[in-house]
Amino acid sequence: MTALPPARPSSNEAAGAPRPVDWRRVLLENERWLRTILFARLNNADEVREVLQEVALAAVRSQSPPEDPEKYPPWLYRLAVRQALLYRRKRGRSRNLTQRFGELKQPSESDSRDPDPLEWLLADERRQRVREAMSRLRQRDAEMLMLKYVENWSYRQIAAQLGVSESAVEARLHRARGRLREELATLEITETNL
Repeated sequence: MTALPPARPSSNEAAGAPRPVDWRRVLLENERWLRTILFARLNNADEVREVLQEVALAAVRSQSPPEDPEKYPPWLYRLAVRQALLYRRKRGRSRNLTQRFGELKQPSESDSRDPDPLEWLLADERRQRVREAMSRLRQRDAEMLMLKYVENWSYRQIAAQLGVSESAVEARLHRARGRLREELATLEITETNL
């Protein structure tokens, strides 16, 4: 039996090219928080799914993804924001996405969130005011608040995923909370004057 010559390294290995990225794994690991970011910008679950697919396609097609796996989350964040903006531009800026989302989630007669009708109405009114106030915030403020209070992320987690410092996260959250309080107060004043 004749010996086979040693296998030559592939052209990628010989050139020192990085190993291909397992995008399926990377995207699955980051999917939940990317959905939150996109939801803060789009306020519609169907649109979030559609844009998340565009993010996945853009990541897979990218000619220059980060070489360091630690840099994937901030890179994916920027990619998600860019795809959300492209999506909204395609759909037109005239739609009020937050109002549409609120209309889709109107309670029905069979809603069993709270058996007391007065409590149910008050809770629904509070939710509507918070939604309205959130819709008036800048998208970055809404994103920060949702990552902190919907996803229950720490400052460290938010900083790592967005590629900013913890002190920047703390400052942005402080400003976002202040703006949310202002918007809620404005809504309260507006509704009592009716």
